[in-house]
Amino acid sequence: MEHPLSQFRYCPKCGSPHFEEHNAKSKHCADCGFTYYFNPSSATVALILNGKDELLVCRRAKDPAKGTLDLPGGFVDMFETGEEGVIREVKEETGLEVEKAEYLFSLPNLYLYSGFLVHTLDMFFLCTVTDTAHFQAMDDAADVFFLPCRDIRLEDFGLDSVRRGLGLFLKQPHFYMHNQ
Repeated sequence: MEHPLSQFRYCPKCGSPHFEEHNAKSKHCADCGFTYYFNPSSATVALILNGKDELLVCRRAKDPAKGTLDLPGGFVDMFETGEEGVIREVKEETGLEVEKAEYLFSLPNLYLYSGFLVHTLDMFFLCTVTDTAHFQAMDDAADVFFLPCRDIRLEDFGLDSVRRGLGLFLKQPHFYMHNQ
């Protein structure tokens, strides 16, 4: 596998071309001594259920995986907690107000963005919203709708960590209470 910083040829501190692999996750500048460590970016995923045993899903408006199903969420901004990030992302993509965001678990992921492979740590939250009846697709979502949990097909979700996380969520009775 290619080094995660292979696209970075010059030291970001001094501009030197002597910016070389230091170890599997960092590069070091031979001229100024700066070492840059490549760590995952934080991202969030919202699991929102209504009272009808349905899960809120989005259709991706942009690449990667444009047109496939997804869950609301996205990158955490600087100085935001994971909870603040998921609350903001749900509002931006659906217009829904999250009143409670309960952290469930996290999964590592690779996300191709603008030709650059971003390593992420995707944090999954069970979110309670104030109103499940009034929402709309906005921002990165081309569509947003509630899908009956019995009709969920993991292969319809375009992002690997969302498929894996949704599979874990639906299989765990302490995460998800399936009404039959």
